[in-house]
Amino acid sequence: MSASRFNQGLLDFLQASPTAFHAVASLQAMLDEAGFTQLHEKDSWSLDSSGRYYVIRNDSAIIAFKTGREVLLDNGIRIAGTHTDSPCLKIKPNPEIRQQDYLQLGVEVYGGALFTPWFDRDLSIAGRLNYQDRKGEIRAALLDVREAIAVIPSLAIHLNRTVHENRTLNPQKELQPVVLQIGEKQRFDFDAYLLSMLRKQAAHRSAQKILAHELYLYDTQAPAVVGMEGQFIASARLDNLLSCYVACQSLIKSKIQHASMLVCNDHEEVGSASTSGAQGPFLKSILQRLVVGKQDAAEVLQRISSRSTFLSIDNAHGVHPNYIEKHDDQHRPRLNGGPVIKINANQRYASNSESVALFKSICDRVKVPYQQFVMRNDMACGSTIGPITATETGINSVDVGVATFAMHSIRELAGSEDPAALAKVVTGYFNR
Repeated sequence: MSASRFNQGLLDFLQASPTAFHAVASLQAMLDEAGFTQLHEKDSWSLDSSGRYYVIRNDSAIIAFKTGREVLLDNGIRIAGTHTDSPCLKIKPNPEIRQQDYLQLGVEVYGGALFTPWFDRDLSIAGRLNYQDRKGEIRAALLDVREAIAVIPSLAIHLNRTVHENRTLNPQKELQPVVLQIGEKQRFDFDAYLLSMLRKQAAHRSAQKILAHELYLYDTQAPAVVGMEGQFIASARLDNLLSCYVACQSLIKSKIQHASMLVCNDHEEVGSASTSGAQGPFLKSILQRLVVGKQDAAEVLQRISSRSTFLSIDNAHGVHPNYIEKHDDQHRPRLNGGPVIKINANQRYASNSESVALFKSICDRVKVPYQQFVMRNDMACGSTIGPITATETGINSVDVGVATFAMHSIRELAGSEDPAALAKVVTGYFNR
């Protein structure tokens, strides 16, 4: 598949996935179309050899796998892991704020978001609603308003002449979006607004009361291929939905011979400590169910894990031409330079010489160039689900990803050649 055709699918996926919940729904649709069967954790499983399955937890995390034709004890499982969440602004439970005849919504910061790019953008709302229907049953629904209904206006420079001098933002005070100009006696109930929006969906017209919500602001500007020669992809949530799409497409296109698995965790941006996060039991429970019924199942799983590998896929910091000094001189990944191998002596990344050698050998086999990233000694290093998964499962892991600019901004930038190149490597990993 050409890079341009691959990127069109990626752009469509990004546009359809404003939240982790919507990303999982999009991944589910891709897997359904490819013939995967959904399993439910509450049910007993009967897995076929050469079967294709997926499991969803909390509507925001998904694990898909092919059982493969080979014996697990002999060959282990090839696993690729990503995360579905991105830094953003989350709407508070009681969000209505009235000031000077304006209605604003109270928000809290989710993850390590860059604040300033959120100003003066056309914002909408999406996420999950939990509601009670006419029969008194509690149900869940996804909501995407889609229309631009909110904005966080900047303060005019005439009222803040020192705005460019060591600016510090107060996230409690300055990130509240304006959604409505409202009269003093005019009433507004956010839950009533959500209920009216929900009832527009045919499947949820019986909704009677909003009980809870997990809703997020997002930028309505569509993802795009940009640059004079179309060399870049600009979009929200490239970290890390780009990796989710690449890994899912790679699993779908890989051969059925080997046992292979895709893990898309939630809550990586806030520490991964949740039922659907990498520090939670989701992956471990699925691996245990693959060996259920076997004698000495715990030992069998340990032996399988020792033969397995984990590819932690998350975006890397490309060297910014305006800030070259922020990178180690010998480790400056470029956009469109191929997948980046991420290495850290203090185990912020899970890569070791053995797992790095494996990844490089796959790149060489499929003829895709690779790069390496190491953080400067005088700067703190971020982390991924790689070290957490390695700790929880004991599976040998390597951290990789495409180089990007503006990580954790409301609009990030990646090279337009890199997604398809990484997919080629990940497919080769599943097929090796």
